[in-house]
Amino acid sequence: MNKKVIVAGHICLDITPVFPESARGKGSDILMPGKLVETKAASVSTGGAVANTGLAMKILGADVRLMGKVGTDDIGDMICNILKRYDADRDMIRSADEDSSYSVVLAVPGIDRMFLHCPGANNTYGSADICDDALGEASLLHFGYPPLMEKMYENDGRELADLFKRAHDAGCATSLDMAAIDPATDAGSADWNKILAKVIPFVDFFVPSIEELCFMIDREKFTEWQERANGGDITEILDIDRDIRPIADRCMEMGCKVLLLKCGAPGLFYRTASREVIGQIPSGLGLDIDAWAEKEGFERSYKPDAVLSGTGAGDTSIAAYLTSMLEGDTPEECVRLAAATGACCVSAYDALSGLRPLPELRKRIAAGWEKT
Repeated sequence: MNKKVIVAGHICLDITPVFPESARGKGSDILMPGKLVETKAASVSTGGAVANTGLAMKILGADVRLMGKVGTDDIGDMICNILKRYDADRDMIRSADEDSSYSVVLAVPGIDRMFLHCPGANNTYGSADICDDALGEASLLHFGYPPLMEKMYENDGRELADLFKRAHDAGCATSLDMAAIDPATDAGSADWNKILAKVIPFVDFFVPSIEELCFMIDREKFTEWQERANGGDITEILDIDRDIRPIADRCMEMGCKVLLLKCGAPGLFYRTASREVIGQIPSGLGLDIDAWAEKEGFERSYKPDAVLSGTGAGDTSIAAYLTSMLEGDTPEECVRLAAATGACCVSAYDALSGLRPLPELRKRIAAGWEKT
């Protein structure tokens, strides 16, 4: 596989305290004011789309450049030292004027993760931080987490749309992943329908989670989902026809070409556009248009060997999906490998330790890997 990839966007340091199994329960029962919760040792690793998806693609065999922005502080040093182990630190911007981003990931057994997050230098990352020469050399630009990057969503997403248009003008295909939004922040009050309508025509592979996307384009429906979930995992109460497919319809109406919706533990929903629309994807990918046109389905998750943490499961699933696509696989095979990688990822506390080579996953799937 000689196709070059840029993975750019949000990067941070993830600090994940390991909770004992005895802490299982609702988040409100665990994280109460004045309560002491004893944890085990913390897992410290890089996080964000650049590290999670970028390093996963590199481990899976893709030719990847990681592009993000950190400070010159201790957290920035830690991030760059981790990237250096993979020979992936060369394209990181170091800013002496800004703090590096970090997240405290609260992965309490039995409930979805919660995050304490500082965006840091990610907030000033912009279109100009990826040069035209780099885009011209790449077959694919994957960009992740613009809702956590102020410059990318302000002014109705002008910087984000500019970057994706520049990529297309350079003959580089594009992929976009999103992130959860804090309603109390500026990102929470941004007009994401307007942003997505401006950006999606330049996006070839749109790979958000169903909760993130619904929050952005139908806040009323998202609130209804929260009420139905009653404090539990939203993805566990969603119905494909009633809930997921209408959100997918909205995306396709905006001009989406290939949509992959991460639906948590239940699995992945996918839909692709017509042959004419798929044909608009830059030819450098070598995509088989007939194989990718007019497909839809729901891929249920594979049963994991263990469930330790969901940290990075969505990002690494996307890494497998995109790497498989670059290798020339069908959309169905790409989605199967994405689901398999997600099952592997949750068996470790960090995003990368559970990864397995794609040929190994293919063999396990062929041998009848049990679905959830």
